[in-house]
Amino acid sequence: MTRRAGQVLLALTVVVGALAGCAPAGGGAATGRAGPDPVDTGRPGTGRSIPYELYTHCGIDEARIGPTYFEAEVPLSDGSGNPPEGWGNPVQRGTMTLTSETEAVFTDDAGHEVRFRARPGADAPKRVCA
Repeated sequence: MTRRAGQVLLALTVVVGALAGCAPAGGGAATGRAGPDPVDTGRPGTGRSIPYELYTHCGIDEARIGPTYFEAEVPLSDGSGNPPEGWGNPVQRGTMTLTSETEAVFTDDAGHEVRFRARPGADAPKRVCA
């Protein structure tokens, strides 16, 4: 029984260690919600992709990656402050890749791609969307 418990503990330690190297700081998918109290999830290294929930409720205009606010090169909406047709609402799940310290790309399984650029000096979202 003790040997079996040791084997299980070793296996769990290996799995947890491997997963910790793949997840953003804070665990789970990072969130792009530019709301009143966003979670600081840390930032992936350049070229590294992380699971990401892009906040789309008021259109696609901004994303937060760790402490940095990024704005869409080409904001997307339906013209009425909602995400365009074919996008999830309030979020779209996908992947965020930091291509440099100032540029990031969001992609998803639906084929969407949005390029973002850092907003130097920004310490809050451009606007808060409820």
